[in-house]
Amino acid sequence: MGSSHHLLVFLMFLHYAVGFTYNCVKILPDSSSSIVVEVGKNFTATCHLLEGCAYTSDDIEWRLGNLSIAKQSYHRINETAVSVTINISSDMSDWLKCTAPKESLSYKPRSIYGIFLRAGYPPLKPKNLSCIAVQEDKDISPNLSCSWDPGSRNPLIDTTYTVYANVPGTVLTHKADCKQHLARFCVVNLETFPIHMVLKVWVEVKNALGSERSELQSDSSYFAKPNPPLNVQVLTEDKFPTSLVVTWKHPIDRTILKLSYAIRYRKVTSNVWIEVPESFTRGYIESFRLQSLEPYTQYVVQMRCIGESNSSYWSNWSPSVTERTTEAKPASAPDLWRIIRPTSNSRNVTLIWKAPVKANGKIRFYNLSINQNNEKFESHNITADNLSQMYSMELPAGKMASIEITAYNSAGESPKATLSIPRSDKELPGVKDMSWSVRDEKLQVKWTAVLPLPHPLKLSEYLLEWVKIPQSVHQKELPAGWQRVPKNVTVTTLNAGLEKFKRYNISVYPIYKYQPGHVWHFQPGRPVTRPAYVQQGPPKEGPTVTVTKSKKNSAELTWEETPLDSHQGFIIHYTIFYAIGNTKQWKSETVGPNVHSYVLTDLASETDYVVYVMASTEAGSVKGTDCTFKTMKYGDGEVEVIVVVVCLSFLFLTVFIIMICLRKREVIKKLLWPQVPDPSDSSIAHWSPDFPIKADLPKEDVSVVEVDVFDGKSLCEEDKGVLPLKKDKYLSEEHSSGIGGSSCMSSPRHSVSDSDEGDSGQTTSSTVQYSTVLGSGYKGQTPSHQPPAFARSESTQPLLDCEEHPDHLNESQSRSSYFRRGRELEPGVLAPECDGGSLTFCPVQEEEPSPVAEEPPASALCYMPQKSGYRPQ
Repeated sequence: MGSSHHLLVFLMFLHYAVGFTYNCVKILPDSSSSIVVEVGKNFTATCHLLEGCAYTSDDIEWRLGNLSIAKQSYHRINETAVSVTINISSDMSDWLKCTAPKESLSYKPRSIYGIFLRAGYPPLKPKNLSCIAVQEDKDISPNLSCSWDPGSRNPLIDTTYTVYANVPGTVLTHKADCKQHLARFCVVNLETFPIHMVLKVWVEVKNALGSERSELQSDSSYFAKPNPPLNVQVLTEDKFPTSLVVTWKHPIDRTILKLSYAIRYRKVTSNVWIEVPESFTRGYIESFRLQSLEPYTQYVVQMRCIGESNSSYWSNWSPSVTERTTEAKPASAPDLWRIIRPTSNSRNVTLIWKAPVKANGKIRFYNLSINQNNEKFESHNITADNLSQMYSMELPAGKMASIEITAYNSAGESPKATLSIPRSDKELPGVKDMSWSVRDEKLQVKWTAVLPLPHPLKLSEYLLEWVKIPQSVHQKELPAGWQRVPKNVTVTTLNAGLEKFKRYNISVYPIYKYQPGHVWHFQPGRPVTRPAYVQQGPPKEGPTVTVTKSKKNSAELTWEETPLDSHQGFIIHYTIFYAIGNTKQWKSETVGPNVHSYVLTDLASETDYVVYVMASTEAGSVKGTDCTFKTMKYGDGEVEVIVVVVCLSFLFLTVFIIMICLRKREVIKKLLWPQVPDPSDSSIAHWSPDFPIKADLPKEDVSVVEVDVFDGKSLCEEDKGVLPLKKDKYLSEEHSSGIGGSSCMSSPRHSVSDSDEGDSGQTTSSTVQYSTVLGSGYKGQTPSHQPPAFARSESTQPLLDCEEHPDHLNESQSRSSYFRRGRELEPGVLAPECDGGSLTFCPVQEEEPSPVAEEPPASALCYMPQKSGYRPQ
């Protein structure tokens, strides 16, 4: 413990033991410092009452720290002494106190005395003591480094470690104190390393509970560790492709330390070292030949050395030296294989090969010989290229071929590799029950052999082939990989770096051999192929779905299989999800992996749907693109039924209407074509200027026959042949009349137009000339046989409304009304339609003159009442 700790203990001791004037107790054993006690053992202390003390032994109380010790541990010795016995544990480093309080003596202070107990363990003997002196420059260093194992137990108290070294028989002893707690290492300086002498070294450990010692004595070379051999070199020899020569220099003079050497070597591609037996390198030598090596192979060589006499320390290994053995001719044949792809009338054969396993050098080129049916022989020298060792050829289906290949390096040629390709119809049997599984992220393939074998074939081996699907487009990459296994093996693991999430076709070929002559020929049997994945994942992309046909309550969906490279596993099923519009209430249907179309049923008519297809593998699923479609309003045949029903209904309606028209043809005729009165029955047809004029004309209203100007053409054309009026006579009388113009030639409307356009006063230009025909037969009166009289009036009376505004006439006043009203002019039936009794001829549109004979224009008749101031002339 440090001095500060001792000071603290001492002050506490003074406080408990000396600090009270009336203290009358004392503990034995006593110490001015702490008392070290061993863990696990009993410790006994006695409390004594001093002379003159007012207390008795019954007043004594023991305490450890702040805890009272049970009375069962007390032992009353006499009236003035009481002892206590306690078992020491590792956590009992505390004050053991003796107190003597008494209530009856309260006027005196309480007496107390204490000692400090420190628990600990005695030291353990150091184990595995070893000391070493390393080489410095050309000598051994005098610094001896020693190490040991102090044990795992902590002594809990102060413990010292000291290393001693001396040469037996001498007085001088070298010493080194180790300052660490639980020291494991220490260096003792020998001033000069004792060469060829015995050296004794020991380590001593000591504390308050005891001490231990461990020693080591041996020849000084036992403690020396030399440096590695110097200038290590590895040399090759042209005529010895299986050996290398190793040379080196001694690291220290033999007078100081005589050494022996060790050599180890390995291939660059291996981590396994091969050591040369020490008996081969024992002695003071500086070279050694390594034999039985492989030609054209790189080796790594290292060396170390050790003291020859009872030394225990090897030097470190020298730096690595790498060298390659020289070339030898290839010791094995190339590994030849083929890939056959059938075509329409031939076979495309791709020959692929690997370099010989024991190439014993760099392959310069290959000699490839092809013999087809002993008819065509080809030989090709192909430059070696590790990336594209292949050759393609066409082989007819009915021909066989024998292929041989030889590899060449700078030292010579390899053995031949042969392969036979039979005719297409001569395939040999293959294996049975081929399967695969994944073990430790590798493919394990299992199959059943073919038994019995057809004579004279013998099973040589099995060949396992793997082809990545889809194949790489890289032109320099071999289209397939393969490995061979012995004929007695039916379960193997593919030693290939197969890619994850990629599909491979795994094939197993039995390789048969037969010997038609002195040379063995090899021919593969029929392959058994299975697709496989070394690890599956979810697909990269989902299928794109399209709706090929949408009906009223169903829709036909189709989707194409996604590219094989994006599957990343075996598709186990497709799931179709569909929902109405944006409701996202999805329904689903699941179909097998080989199904690429499906018909959704029970859909709502004339409704928008969203649909997508999800592809699933064992490792997960991925959603495809969405597709929207709308179902039809009508189903198949419904539109045709509606069209047929409408057409039949229209047909039946048409037939029905035609039948009604046939039955009611007279009524329809009268409605569509009303009967036209015969003009010959009209009284106007019998009118003539030759009839006499009655002297006294009635002043009552007379009927007026109005003819619309738009019907004038019909009147003039249709009635000119039935009216008995003589055209020539009319024309002669009209032109000779003194009335001022004929009935058909007069144009009173022109006067109206002039009156409208000019001033409103009664002018000469606005004077209307009336021609009045005084007829007979008015209201049943018998007409006289006197000729009719014409009266002319220069009246300034305005025109009638029917004359002034002919366009206001109702269209219903057609020519039929003309004939109807014309008939009313018969004697006794004249209707009072116009105020007045005069008859005026109104002009109408003139017709184009006939090419045969010129006809007079038609005219309209209108009876008008006589106005005031009218006088018959």
